[in-house]
Amino acid sequence: MNDYTGHHNRTIAYDAGEYVSHPTGHALTISTVTAEQILDSRGNPTVRVSLRLDDGFEAVASAPAGASTGAFEAVELRDGGPAYGGLGVQGAVTAVRTEIGTLLTHHSYNTISDLDRALRDLDGTRAELPLHRWLSLVTGSAERMPVPHFNVLNGGAHATNALDFQEFMIAPVQAATEAEAVRTGAEIYHALARRISTKYSAAGLGDEGGFAPPIDSAEEALDLLVAAITDAGYTPGVDSVAIAMDPAANGFSLGGGRYRLAGRELARDELVDYYENLVDSYPIRSIEDGFAEDDHEGWIALSGRLADRIQLVGDDLYVTDAARILDGAHEHYSTAALIKPNQIGTVSQTLDAITAARRERVAKYNRLTQIEAQNPTISYGLA
Repeated sequence: MNDYTGHHNRTIAYDAGEYVSHPTGHALTISTVTAEQILDSRGNPTVRVSLRLDDGFEAVASAPAGASTGAFEAVELRDGGPAYGGLGVQGAVTAVRTEIGTLLTHHSYNTISDLDRALRDLDGTRAELPLHRWLSLVTGSAERMPVPHFNVLNGGAHATNALDFQEFMIAPVQAATEAEAVRTGAEIYHALARRISTKYSAAGLGDEGGFAPPIDSAEEALDLLVAAITDAGYTPGVDSVAIAMDPAANGFSLGGGRYRLAGRELARDELVDYYENLVDSYPIRSIEDGFAEDDHEGWIALSGRLADRIQLVGDDLYVTDAARILDGAHEHYSTAALIKPNQIGTVSQTLDAITAARRERVAKYNRLTQIEAQNPTISYGLA
């Protein structure tokens, strides 16, 4: 388990679905239920509910809505009217404080399933929630099909060649559908296989399934990818078929802000310059772990140079730890975080990490509305 606590004393509130059983194992007996209207990550109203158990344990949950809704998913209760374009949830807040609160505080529940069943019976509908929709709700994320990143060239710890960078991926960002993106990736993969076979006679596969030809520089890898994209009949470009890299800089870090690439030692500023030159020369849209996990100065320098041009992803930097992600957002280390449940150990901590990555920009506004609700005598506006 990861015991990193962070530098800035920020608190992670729990979102819907994360609290699955009482920490001591006995029945759930809820003593109080409160609710309030907050804003989700899109600036739309949603409900936040706080529960207190009879032993003093407290849980807080919020229920952000996706940008689109399917015909068979749970129905939202919105206020209508002019406020928030009709999307207010004061009626839902009132329902939680009254009939739902009464239901929850007048019974004990042996399992979370018992509690959920009681809520469904009160609601009277039979709609169930698919896993992808549940994940969207508990993390405040929009439901969106991902752009697949095909890992097609390997080096570093994933291969036996002399290439220092660990992974090179192709990303069909121009594809209109997931099926089209998969087809694009497959066609480029086979074009790359033909090109590598012609140039190098044969090439093994790395640990991650990408080709591992006998190359030793990022430029050689990028030239191969650009050629394969073109061979397959597509256009290389950050808005068409783009390239993503995972240098995995821990593997070539010398410590102290110094790195060794292709036999040459680089200071962190020189490595930033090198990445910028690659981005200038090739259709790169993402760099993952461009600096070592403990080289925060390097991350800040890279972000200052390239964060407004490409995606900068932290993997080893964050290890799916919510506290580390919050620190990274505060210090401007990166613009994205890679999420891997195996890195942190539990599903709930993984959900915390996703929530942390998405909630920073609206948390301050929700805290202000909470302060106002708790202190109605405080005046609003400029003095």
